[in-house]
Amino acid sequence: MNEIKLEAEARTEFGKGAARRIRRADKIPAVLYGHGSDPVHVTLAGHSTMMAFKHSNALFSIELDGKKQLAIAKDVQRDAIKDTIDHVDLLVVRKGEKVEVEVNVHIEGESAPGTIHVVESQSLTISADATNLPEWVTVSIEGLEEGANISAGDVTLPEGSTLVTDPSHTVVTISVPRAEVAADDDAAAEGEATEAEAPAEG
Repeated sequence: MNEIKLEAEARTEFGKGAARRIRRADKIPAVLYGHGSDPVHVTLAGHSTMMAFKHSNALFSIELDGKKQLAIAKDVQRDAIKDTIDHVDLLVVRKGEKVEVEVNVHIEGESAPGTIHVVESQSLTISADATNLPEWVTVSIEGLEEGANISAGDVTLPEGSTLVTDPSHTVVTISVPRAEVAADDDAAAEGEATEAEAPAEG
């Protein structure tokens, strides 16, 4: 993914009251940290930041006082009701550096007829180049039968990425809905009862 440019301004006010004033001005309080440097408190433009965070594991080019810093989001605090961003922690990164991130699991294909799939893990933790982070990993369930399961170690990762999640951790399972299983059992029991009630020939 290409770098997403975000303009930042140095922040001198702190506390809940200051944060509310910042958000009322359509800005978002944030902090930049990493590589042993002191944290830098900034504000980001509200609308452009909200649009940028529609991408998972985006790489940001933060412009502050005429200088640029590459960064990724390590923590995003959202308002549970408004679904707006309240605060962002940004980790400064460099090209060639490896970082650990969460990537969403994207399901592709359809399992065998009569079965359903259950996603046990919505995301996986991987280690990847900070400037080439994937937004998601794809898991194919095409044609899988009842009882099949896909573990984290079975998932194909993008080139240059390594798995951090336990490889034995279950990602997707394939099963038959209980209602259908119960219906099949009832039909079988009814058939047995009919045979038992039928008069013997001769």
